[in-house]
Amino acid sequence: MEYYEAKFGAAMVRGMIPQMKATAMEHGIEMNYGGYVGNTFDSHRLIWKAREEGGSELQDKVVEQIFQAYFTENKSLGERTVLEECASKAGLAQSSIDFLSDSNNNSDGTREVRDEMQDYGRAFQCTGVPMFIVDGKHTLSGAQESDSFLRLFGKL
Repeated sequence: MEYYEAKFGAAMVRGMIPQMKATAMEHGIEMNYGGYVGNTFDSHRLIWKAREEGGSELQDKVVEQIFQAYFTENKSLGERTVLEECASKAGLAQSSIDFLSDSNNNSDGTREVRDEMQDYGRAFQCTGVPMFIVDGKHTLSGAQESDSFLRLFGKL
């Protein structure tokens, strides 16, 4: 909780976390918020790799496993073994998982993820996740109620 309180303020977190837990529970997802929040860059590289290897379907499976590991199982996304487990459970081939051991500036996904971060950061003032971009120009930042999406879709 310390990370969230430092980022958003204690008062906001007191309202935000219960709301997010309740919303998740409505969809059968248990969120605990007890995991270590560290550097998630490699998780973004893994998500990029999944899209490259298997398109949106495999990418979605990897994201589901990452969310399960972090929000439900309280695992650290900064640990390579956690990411490798997520990738394996999602069905990413072992040969495609091995790239995680190389984190230099030339390794798979490093340049691409950094470029995406810069591009989206500039274009949409994106500084955190989740951020939803609808029709390439409308944004919703942070966890949102379904009514927020419905209002946005109604304007399109």
